[in-house]
Amino acid sequence: MAKVATLITDLFEDIEFTSPKEALQEAGHTIVTIDKEGNKAVRGKQGEVRVEIDYGIDDVNPDDFDALFIPGGFSPDLLRDDDRVVAFAKKFMSDMKPVFAICHGPQLLITARSLEGRDITGYKSIRVDLENAGANFHDEEVFVCQKQLVSSRTPKDLPAFNREIVNLLKEKEL
Repeated sequence: MAKVATLITDLFEDIEFTSPKEALQEAGHTIVTIDKEGNKAVRGKQGEVRVEIDYGIDDVNPDDFDALFIPGGFSPDLLRDDDRVVAFAKKFMSDMKPVFAICHGPQLLITARSLEGRDITGYKSIRVDLENAGANFHDEEVFVCQKQLVSSRTPKDLPAFNREIVNLLKEKEL
């Protein structure tokens, strides 16, 4: 089963973390939460969810994980100002490991300069940013690029997003 690194900080979109987390755990995968610093808790922007952070970014190595999950909300924008977090995300893209990004999650991949020529979807307000990063934007509930990058637009797309992230890990037998 896969060990999934989850880059998350305050103001993540509550359901965009909890729903995929539950789907991945039900499929037998392990979720590990990572922020700039460890030993703390973060809160969702709806105020419904509190998440204990397992590790700070300095305490983890991308090579120790099978996949990366980036929930949306304001969290990806707050994380992408840290070069350590950006480098962590970029390594998954460079190594062609599974990456799951929903809503504003792709903002971290934009900063990592990892989307040139890739197919992706995301929240409509970041469409121009994705296109400027060289990505091909698709206004679809879920898009799977090169059997590696799974993206979705909004919470209403969660059933399709969850299905595809679980299917991709099953295909890769992680």
